[in-house]
Amino acid sequence: MFAAVIVGVNSKDVNRLFDYKIPDHLAGVIQVGHRVFVPFGPRHVQAYVMEIHDTSDVPASKVREIVKVMDVEPVLTGELIHLSKKLADYYIEPYISVIETILPVALKTKSKKVLVLADDASSEAKFLYESYAQNSEIETKNLSTKSLAELMPYIQAGDIYEDILIKQHTRQKLQKGVQSLYVNKAPLERAPKQYEALQLIEDSSEPMLLQTLKSEGYSEAIVRELEKKGYVRKLDMVVERDPYESRVFEADYKKELTEEQADAYTNINQALLAKSNETFLLHGITGSGKTEVYLQLIQTALDNGREAIMLVPEIALTPQMVNRFKARFGDDVAVLHSALSHGEKYDEWLKIQNGRARVSVGARSSVFAPFKNIGLIIIDEEHETTYKQSERPMYHAAEAAKLRAEYHGCPVVLGSATPSLESYARSSRDVYKRFELTHRPAMQEMPKAEIVDMSDEHKDGNSGILSRQLETAIHERIKKGEQTVLLLNRRGFANFQICQNCGHVPNCPNCDISLTYHKNNNSLLCHYCSYEEQVTKKCADCGSTDVTFRGTGTQKVEEILRDTFNVDIIRMDVDTTKRKGAHEQLLSRFETEKAPILLGTQMIAKGLDYPNVTLVGVLNADTMLNLPDFRANERTFQLLTQVAGRAGRHELPGQIIFQTYNPEHYAITLATDGSYTEFYEKEMQFRKFARYSPYYFHILFTVSAERIKDCLEATTDIHKTLVDNVSDSSIIIGPSPSPIERIKNKNRFQILLKYKREPALQNVLNALDEKYTQIYKKTGLSLKIDVDPQYIM
Repeated sequence: MFAAVIVGVNSKDVNRLFDYKIPDHLAGVIQVGHRVFVPFGPRHVQAYVMEIHDTSDVPASKVREIVKVMDVEPVLTGELIHLSKKLADYYIEPYISVIETILPVALKTKSKKVLVLADDASSEAKFLYESYAQNSEIETKNLSTKSLAELMPYIQAGDIYEDILIKQHTRQKLQKGVQSLYVNKAPLERAPKQYEALQLIEDSSEPMLLQTLKSEGYSEAIVRELEKKGYVRKLDMVVERDPYESRVFEADYKKELTEEQADAYTNINQALLAKSNETFLLHGITGSGKTEVYLQLIQTALDNGREAIMLVPEIALTPQMVNRFKARFGDDVAVLHSALSHGEKYDEWLKIQNGRARVSVGARSSVFAPFKNIGLIIIDEEHETTYKQSERPMYHAAEAAKLRAEYHGCPVVLGSATPSLESYARSSRDVYKRFELTHRPAMQEMPKAEIVDMSDEHKDGNSGILSRQLETAIHERIKKGEQTVLLLNRRGFANFQICQNCGHVPNCPNCDISLTYHKNNNSLLCHYCSYEEQVTKKCADCGSTDVTFRGTGTQKVEEILRDTFNVDIIRMDVDTTKRKGAHEQLLSRFETEKAPILLGTQMIAKGLDYPNVTLVGVLNADTMLNLPDFRANERTFQLLTQVAGRAGRHELPGQIIFQTYNPEHYAITLATDGSYTEFYEKEMQFRKFARYSPYYFHILFTVSAERIKDCLEATTDIHKTLVDNVSDSSIIIGPSPSPIERIKNKNRFQILLKYKREPALQNVLNALDEKYTQIYKKTGLSLKIDVDPQYIM
């Protein structure tokens, strides 16, 4: 028997199947999807079994044997193998790159060659082995020539032999437990405490954790005495790392649906029961009850013996969503997102693989949850760009979801108050089925936002970050004991430092971008490569001490708010949420302590539902408006509409204020009352005229190199290849410098391909990728091919 494997080497050179012989003792054990350890060149690597067959085309003398199988159960199902191939082909990635994205990091392994003492080794061999052993092992590469020569006679005699020690990145957590061996029921009259402990262990249906026994007041000394008498034995017990073990979730029950909710539920439910692979768009205003529809659909899937995947775009949204799902489905829910430790994520993944969890909630990568019978996949806030991975492999979770749904025969539900233009256009052409939720059930009507022209404020002598209108509104909320959410989509204290004598602005030495001032550690920081330098009081260019800071970030606004209102401010941005659990802690403080003001970047703009929030203020509605990207208007409208939806979601009426320097821009004016349809129609006119998505598909080619000349030569070559291989109906823009021309000391040039149908394009992309993979090895010049890019910067 032979196994065709993908080896764990992330290189295009080995992006194919390799045949290995399955040794006799592993015949019938190794299955498709298993992790195995194989010799590969001079080393041993982890590999994944993709196929098993009786014969091999490789000459028998060249076929090597599998060394070890790593798991009892395969880590990859047949469906996930099929999915990895589809995604790898579509996004021009090595298979192993996608496979390692599908699986948790915990499953990665490392190996080393060690010398092992045979069970029947002579006493002389044991003595010599122990003299060289460190931590009960001898690592072969650490032995000197002299030491190896001394051990060689015992190696040749078989007393000592070489083996490969394989260690997994993260293992299951083990703790000491105690199991009863109290068979003959011998009396313990003279040791009543021991007898009590023994009875407790006896009464447990399974081995008891030593830690649990100690918490009941029985010391380890008592256990040792019982062990000596042969009444108990110690053993290792697997303990799950549950990030929510200390949390208590109050049970939640299904609510009565409105007419609109019921219509959406009924139609999607029919597809679920019929095992129909359809895609639905649930377009509902903020607060319209999309989540309740999701919950009731998932209950149907569970009632029919199937599983469900729930995707949210950001970790910041996970705490509230987890609360809703745990309250409704309890231990049936597993949580998968990047804020968990490797161990916690591994244990949650195992819960799914072992069938102990039937619902997964998490961000982008949880679309790969190892379910075997999926009945429903839901993508909440489907318009969010975070569903597309920005690093290789640059997959989009929605595409992975559709492939999984096709395999399992189940519906996909896309939910949003502001759907992407692509999704809404498909629903307008009946590619997706659309349902509208236009009302908030038993809640206040959606308030209309007020626009404040900051140019007028400055003309009237107000040069601060807060307009008079917004400042007055915040004061009123504080007096009433209500809460305010303020959005500023720019972190740091100030945008840049400037010399007022010569105009010099400190830039990152590695990137073509100015450094952002962070006051908490008095440093200038690059948000692209993390370069950092301390602030100096002298201009590096002219030596003047007349330096100052311009622009405003969340750190500075936090200070201004404290000085102005003298209240507690909770700030949520990348800088305050780096620590594990920080998202949940900050939001919990905002909810339980009723902090008057929550200030944050776009992570606070969606999904949050707090009844006491009655005011939403957007400090600068123009932040994303002027970015050199064709989606800038769409993202501005989406962000403003989403954050506006945080206000007045329950009994208390809400107020929304947008501060802007572009009060007439349609992305801002239409966001004041969430006029999505009108925005969609207007924006689609521009997209059609400029020939952008959804009228065309896009592929972005980005070349990075230390020398501009190399970038120009490579992009010229790529341009010629495209011209020679695509039809005249396609549009090629570039070569041109990227909007940010240099990042991490690499110059960047790009080409954007816009096309409608190019059957041979896949072969062209693969050829370019292979060619520039080889060039990268020789010169360091790299080509990134981004299929369906979210950003063209």
